Amino acid sequence: ADSFLEKIDQRIDGAVERRLRRVLAEQQMQQARGARSSRASDSWGERFGFGIVSLVLAVPLSAIGGGVAHLPGLVAAWAGIVGINVAQAVRLNPGMFGRRDRDDRDTL
Repeated sequence: ADSFLEKIDQRIDGAVERRLRRVLAEQQMQQARGARSSRASDSWGERFGFGIVSLVLAVPLSAIGGGVAHLPGLVAAWAGIVGINVAQAVRLNPGMFGRRDRDDRDTL
C-alpha cells in the first residue's frame, strides 16, 4: 500500500510540476512579446453577450424607473445603462477617449 501511495504521490507531483512549468513559460512568452495578458473577456462573444444583457435589462429598468419617478427615473435608468456600457467599452479599448495629437489641434 505504501508503494502504491508513493507512486501516486510522484505522479501528482510530476503533473503539478509540468503544469506549473507550462504556465510560467506562457507568461514569459507573453512578456517577451509585449502582449496583454490573454483574457476571455476580450472575445467578441463576451461583448455581444454584454450588449444583449444590457438591452434585456433596459426594458424592466425603464419600466421601473418610469413608473416610480416618471421622466427623471427613466433618465436615471438610461444614464446608468449607458454609463455601464461606456465603462465596459473603455475597459476593452483603453485608448478610446485618449488625447488627440498636437498636430490635429493646430490644423483645426
